[in-house]
Amino acid sequence: MTYCVGMVLDKGLVLMSDTRTNSGVDNISTFRKLFHWNVPGERMIAVMTAGNLATTQAVISQLEERTKAPSERDNTLLKGPTMFQVATEIGRLLRTTIEEVQRANGDGGKGRFSATMILAGQIAGMQPRLFMIYPEGNFIEASWDTPFFQIGETKYGRPILIRGYDRDMSFEDAVKLMMVSFDSTIKANLSVGLPLDLLVIGKDRFAATHEHRVSAEDPYFATISSGWGDALRSAFHSLPPYAFGDET
Repeated sequence: MTYCVGMVLDKGLVLMSDTRTNSGVDNISTFRKLFHWNVPGERMIAVMTAGNLATTQAVISQLEERTKAPSERDNTLLKGPTMFQVATEIGRLLRTTIEEVQRANGDGGKGRFSATMILAGQIAGMQPRLFMIYPEGNFIEASWDTPFFQIGETKYGRPILIRGYDRDMSFEDAVKLMMVSFDSTIKANLSVGLPLDLLVIGKDRFAATHEHRVSAEDPYFATISSGWGDALRSAFHSLPPYAFGDET
C-alpha cells in the first residue's frame, strides 16, 4: 500500500508521497513514488504513483525514455501543448501497460496489476493543474470544490485535510497540514511509512520551489508528530464532559 497527496493552492501545487512498498509483513522495501520533469521557463510536471509496483515502474520508465530520446516518438510529457493532453497520454500509457501485463499473466492477473496516478504541473501561459488518473486510463481534474487528491491508503489522513485546507494558505502551512495527515496515516497503517518525498511547485516558476525527503530522523516531522498527539489530547480534555444525569 502507499499514500500520496496532491494539493492545489492559489500559490501553486504541493505533493507528498510515502515510499513504503510491501508484499507481506516480512517483505518491506523503499521505492520512490514521486517523479518530476521540467523544461526551464516552459513547464514543470510531476507524477505520483500507487498500486502494483511493476506496473507503475513500467509506466515511469517509458516516460523517462521518451524524455531522453524525444526524436524517436512524440514526447507528450515535454512537448504536449496542454496538461489535459499530458494527462490523456499518461492515462493511455497506464491503461496499455496494465492490459499488456494482464494478457501476459492471464485473466487471473486482472486485479493484481492495477495502478492509479496523480499528475500535477503547469505549462507556460496556463494555470497549474492537478489530475487523478485511473487504471482504465480516464481521469478527473481537481477544482476549488475538490482541491486535493489522495491515492493509496486515503481514509486516515483525509479528515485532517478536509478540516485544515484553505486555498490561500502558505506553502509552509500546506506542508505542515500534509505532514499531520501523513503522521496520522502512518500511526494507523503499517503499510505506509517513512521516508516521505515532498515537492512544492510555485505558480509560474516551472521548477521545484522546494524538494525534500523526510526521513525517520527528520526533527521537524518528529516535532509535528509529538505536537499533534499532545494537541489532540489537550483538545479532547477541553471538551465538556458527558453526564449520565440523575440515576435512581
